[in-house]
Amino acid sequence: MLSRQPGGGDRFFEKLAIAFAHAGVPQALVIEPNPARQRLLAAAPETQVRPMRFGGLFEPFGRMRLRRLIRAFQPDVVLTWMSRASRRMPEGPFVKVARLGDYYPLKHYTQCDHLVANTPDILDYLKRGGWPEDRVHLIGNFCDPPDPAVETGQVRSEVRRETGLPEDAPVLLALGRLHTKKAHDILFRAMVSVPETYLLLAGEGPIHSELEKLANGLGIASRVRFLGWRRDADRLFAAADICVMPSRFEPLGNVVLEAWAHRTPLIAARATGPEWLVEDERDGLLFPVDDVDALAAGLKRLLSDPGLGRRLVTGGHKRFLRDFSRQAVVEQYLRFFREALEERRK
Repeated sequence: MLSRQPGGGDRFFEKLAIAFAHAGVPQALVIEPNPARQRLLAAAPETQVRPMRFGGLFEPFGRMRLRRLIRAFQPDVVLTWMSRASRRMPEGPFVKVARLGDYYPLKHYTQCDHLVANTPDILDYLKRGGWPEDRVHLIGNFCDPPDPAVETGQVRSEVRRETGLPEDAPVLLALGRLHTKKAHDILFRAMVSVPETYLLLAGEGPIHSELEKLANGLGIASRVRFLGWRRDADRLFAAADICVMPSRFEPLGNVVLEAWAHRTPLIAARATGPEWLVEDERDGLLFPVDDVDALAAGLKRLLSDPGLGRRLVTGGHKRFLRDFSRQAVVEQYLRFFREALEERRK
């Protein structure tokens, strides 16, 4: 996985690698140098972590080191993550698999045997691009349950003190890159109509300064906390009353799964991923993309009707346990790997 971003797709690579390790799968993980990621992954059992640089002057050396590692490790499967790694897929007598969490150009995947999509819409995109049905596979993401060591009531108070939030204020939580696709501007505008709310915004990105200016212009700056990238989602969810996902474009939406796992009421825009995942009024509320008034109305409903929030939490947690737990998703991957290996050996 050669992305240098700390986004959702990169974080899920970390989660899946750690899950494979705990399922007893020996791995050699090739990543761009990243000390925090290296430490995290190196702590997993039966896992080698090999940082390598690619691009520019580093490219020939990176490819040479990758070939040497593969000759020494002799993998059954090579799994690449997103386009930057997939277009460097080496030759060899192993099953070549790429995992896609977005609509990447298919020219980067021609050397692969199989492609894994994490949503039905991406799966359809691969088929429309000419990939045969027996070479494309749907395996969703998983989300880990909250850390049982996090005592919700105590942490709720701690995080609110740390971020300067009133103890009894309704707190919204939004997680994601600060990018126009994520539509945080829509959430800011909706908050004008719901003046009692405060927002924890976890993420970083190219429009950070624009969002700060917008918050000032709308008069809500004192109610918004820009937290940057965080690795303590458990603590943030413990402090929040509602999780908001206002994205204009979202192929899947890991935040949906996290809200379900953390038993936090969810409201999300009808982007492709959330519309696939969420059953409106059963495990979350959906609103039309870019509709400020609909988002504000949904927030008011959740704040005024605790029973609605409890019902959404119950429905979402059931979906999480059934379809998006670590065990369920890892079993799907390992079953697919075994079947692909059996086919190659025939």
